[in-house]
Amino acid sequence: MRRSTNNRPLVGILLLIWFFALIIAGGLLGANSLGLFAVPTPVLPVTETSTTAALEQLPPTWTPGPAGETPTVLASPSTDVPVRTGSEFEPTLTSVNPFPPTPTFLFTPMPFSDGPIVIGTSIGGRPIEVWRFGTGPVHRMIVAGIHGGYEWNTTALADELIAHLEENPDLIPHTVTLFILRSLNPDGLARALGIDGRVNSNGVDLNRNFPVNWADDWNRTLCWNYAPTSGGTRPGSELETQALVEFITTQTRVTALISYHSAALGVFPGGDPPHEPSAALAESIAEVSTYSYPPLDIGCIYTGTLPDWAASEGIASVDLELHTHIFTDFEENLEILKMFLDWRR
Repeated sequence: MRRSTNNRPLVGILLLIWFFALIIAGGLLGANSLGLFAVPTPVLPVTETSTTAALEQLPPTWTPGPAGETPTVLASPSTDVPVRTGSEFEPTLTSVNPFPPTPTFLFTPMPFSDGPIVIGTSIGGRPIEVWRFGTGPVHRMIVAGIHGGYEWNTTALADELIAHLEENPDLIPHTVTLFILRSLNPDGLARALGIDGRVNSNGVDLNRNFPVNWADDWNRTLCWNYAPTSGGTRPGSELETQALVEFITTQTRVTALISYHSAALGVFPGGDPPHEPSAALAESIAEVSTYSYPPLDIGCIYTGTLPDWAASEGIASVDLELHTHIFTDFEENLEILKMFLDWRR
């Protein structure tokens, strides 16, 4: 015989009691719409610490103003709780700014190459132009065309080197900046490709005008004497000389310099007696080329030269004579350039 299990009235009463108890408990404890209980948030006194904590809890709705602009610092008139309005941020009690100004850069990175850079003008008003390659702290320089149209192939060589470096920038080490001055005597270059193009528009041989061992005249017996020349009215009297001296001494401090000439005598180091770093540079050039060092001594006394002045400034410097007045010896001088860029005194 089976026992009766008809307890439905009792179960219904128990469910009804549980339902009303749940409603009452939810109302008393602040249950949410799903019937889950929530713990009431304690109310803290407003202090500097609680204000900063409140700041950290605010939603990120502030829109920054212009770069570098510092937001205005004001106090909230009612609750001393930070308020965000538009592009302004208003913390209270302290001037804490959790949104620092956008940093601004004070310089623009220098491009790898630049040119022509005009560093001065000739007597005839023509620009004296320099090309720069690289951005490294070690500065090197090549000067060409100091004897204008008489040694026009040195300017042609400078143009070839400039074009090659523009196509092959990886030849410049990251530690080096190279400057190439294609023609220090543009007036002579424009006047004639030959003897009459040697001097500037004042009749001055610019490689006799630099302010070391200077002379206005010299014994011409064993020196170049195909046309009238002068050392100038005083050391550094010519605009072309002044432009180069100014560039080297105030705008960029080069540590080694090659001045190109033609033809056939070899490599002449600056200084009398030869400046030791200049002689070392001359030896290094001879090791990677067929240019001779010591150079051919024809008995001429050279005064006021660019390498002698540069050596007096502590710059390793040489006059390098191409083999002829016609060819640039480009391949040979490309090897010299590679050595020059890596050369250490």
